[in-house]
Amino acid sequence: MLAVDHPRYKWVALSNTTLGNLLATINSSIVLISLPAIFKGIHLNPLDPGNVSYLLWMLMGYMLVTAVLVVTLGRLGDMYGRVKIYNAGFAIFTITSIVLSLDPFEGGGGAIWLIGWRVLQAVGGAMLMANSAAIITDAFPAEQRGMALGVNIVSALAGSFIGLVLGGVLAEWDWRSIFWVNIPLGVLGTVWAYRSLHDTGVRRKARIDWWGNATFAVGLTAVLAAITYGIQPYGGHTQGWTNPWVLLGLIGGAAVLVAFGLIETKVAEPMFPLGLFKNLGFASGNAANLLGGIARGGLQFMLIIWLQGIWLPLHGYDYESTPLWAGIYLVPLTIGFLVAGPLAGYLSDKFGPRLFAAGGLLVMAGSFVGLLALPGDFNYLVFGILIFINGLGGGLFAAPNTSLIMSSVPANMRGAASGMRATFQNAGQVLSIGIFFSLMVAGLADSLPDSLSGGLVAQGVPAQTAGAIAQLPPVGTLFAAFLGYNPIGELLGPQVLGALPAANAANLTGLEFFPRLIAEPFHDGLVIVFWMAIGLLVVGAAASLVRATKAIAAGGPGEVAHQAEVRAEISDAQPLSPATGVAEPIDTK
Repeated sequence: MLAVDHPRYKWVALSNTTLGNLLATINSSIVLISLPAIFKGIHLNPLDPGNVSYLLWMLMGYMLVTAVLVVTLGRLGDMYGRVKIYNAGFAIFTITSIVLSLDPFEGGGGAIWLIGWRVLQAVGGAMLMANSAAIITDAFPAEQRGMALGVNIVSALAGSFIGLVLGGVLAEWDWRSIFWVNIPLGVLGTVWAYRSLHDTGVRRKARIDWWGNATFAVGLTAVLAAITYGIQPYGGHTQGWTNPWVLLGLIGGAAVLVAFGLIETKVAEPMFPLGLFKNLGFASGNAANLLGGIARGGLQFMLIIWLQGIWLPLHGYDYESTPLWAGIYLVPLTIGFLVAGPLAGYLSDKFGPRLFAAGGLLVMAGSFVGLLALPGDFNYLVFGILIFINGLGGGLFAAPNTSLIMSSVPANMRGAASGMRATFQNAGQVLSIGIFFSLMVAGLADSLPDSLSGGLVAQGVPAQTAGAIAQLPPVGTLFAAFLGYNPIGELLGPQVLGALPAANAANLTGLEFFPRLIAEPFHDGLVIVFWMAIGLLVVGAAASLVRATKAIAAGGPGEVAHQAEVRAEISDAQPLSPATGVAEPIDTK
């Protein structure tokens, strides 16, 4: 066991927290790509309207819980020790992976088992994410902090894409194996963390802000849950935004969050230290983080739908194998992250983080412009280059943005700051899924019915039957494409198919009919989604440049410039002690 002042301890802290972040984020996307195998494994029909909520909660439940809890768990790390909370998170994450793989039920019961235990697993994941950046910030001096955070944060971002490939491979074998893979690494990481990590940061005794915790959890959960159900059809509408419960969740949740903000200004020990936002570096960094999360959070879903539902079947891939190949064809996105992330962290130590953070978002915006120009049946070389550029942009942004946020707060507030950063990122991703799906469904609703009806009638399907199918909610078609699933055979049924010429029936249920049918409507929706993402990224880049680069431009050696920038921001808006109202000492090492 290395002492905290041992020169190798910081590398032990970096490697363990990187493993923890990697596992937590792989687990999110590995389920995303494996949903077709999971639905088949527990014998759940994804096209049944009643099962749409199961699918959405499997996708979004994990992210929702982490978004709600990371601030609280980061704050608890400040109070009781970041390593203690982090280690407990590793243990919870590993135990729940074992339980998830033992799902004894089928149908709705099997889905509820998976959703419930993934919620608990998300608690462990939130413990890891909320404290890993703070542990690294404690362990590394300022001149190496950007590099260390770059490795850690990019491992988390890359994990979300590694999970796509890994999930595709494992789902081909056994859907339960997507949870088995966490177990050996989780056991190793847990034992290693308990034996090797030490609390080196400033710890402060404080009371838990129960009212703040309660109102934050209730408000954010209500808003994010309402968004989840707003995607689903309601009362003859293609989406559920007129559902009274959805409206209650949005309005009521927003009201509770306003109450939360008022509470945090009154209590002596707030869980969400709003005084940190007086620091423009902290405020602008988190604004850019939220906007970037919303802009890119739904990208995975759109690309998976594009590949699994359209491009891969058009190129001869069976629907059963599309999850695996979708993960493989998205590898350039992961490579882009891995190439740019550590390099951007290292360079931001020398030249300051702002230009790299802003430039990364603009690079991502440029890749979205390129993706807009692609047809539904694209040239893969062009597609691969564009998603590689998108990954580069994400890698350029991630570490400098995190370094900017974490270096602008007092040492004893790093756990809370890390949790707040993760909350904005995770909330942005959940919001992104809701916004992306809503805009996509709106785009599909304009053009899909005519396309679907006309295509079916052209193959001899009776006009009445074709019209009825065309009026089904577009979200079902979207989820079918997302799951790499051809719904035409099930929607028509054996009686209608049996009455058609054999060649027409074979064409309707073959690989190309459904993808060609939805390609044009899907692209219509994609245009709306990607233009919104471009706008958010440009605004996020502008936020990253608030208090632009005076210190960097005048700084001489890059490291001195970076330190000058950090000190200048802190001196202008130094956070106050929640307990005393007096400015606290700043750790700028």
